Amino acid sequence: MTTYEKMKSGMLYSCSDEALSELQMKCLELLYDYNATRPSQFEKRTEMLKNMFAEIGEGCYIEPPLHANWAGRHVHFGKGVYANFNLTLVDDTDIYVGDCTMFGPNVVVATAGHPILPELREKIYQFNKPVHIGRNCWIGAGAVILPGVSIGDNTVIGAGSVVTKDIPANVVAVGNPCRVLREIGAYDREYFYKNEKIDLEFLK
Repeated sequence: MTTYEKMKSGMLYSCSDEALSELQMKCLELLYDYNATRPSQFEKRTEMLKNMFAEIGEGCYIEPPLHANWAGRHVHFGKGVYANFNLTLVDDTDIYVGDCTMFGPNVVVATAGHPILPELREKIYQFNKPVHIGRNCWIGAGAVILPGVSIGDNTVIGAGSVVTKDIPANVVAVGNPCRVLREIGAYDREYFYKNEKIDLEFLK
């Protein structure tokens, strides 16, 4: 098994492998070019993301700067995904994001971890676990999503939350560690923020 295969398998591996570093450098060169684009170069950004990401659906937009260990090589975005400034994808293995999900600024999605045993860390060992984020989620500003976590469809993760365990669909979850606060329900069909009502006539 190659080091690259180990990297994607969830096993411990040494990330000091020379061939691995050369491949990663090619990806990072693409990421540099993406972050150097001008705001008016929307079409160019779209085409660049198609070359950088494992999968990216129509209508996705990622506001530079984007930070990613592998420039999105292991990232799978559905349609209509939006990411605000400073999205960080520690994409040493796969990250899956469903259609219409939104990321606030300064969100971190991490697949990589390091063993607790100091002797292994000293030898630059790490492991990677995939992250799954469902359809139509909202990940609030500054949230951190840790390796191996799954987040269900339609869920809202509050700003600044640290998601250490799976979060189900159709809930609002907040905190460090992130916990379910409540289900999304009738209240949210009437109010968009605190006690401010949704004006359906205005939205037409």
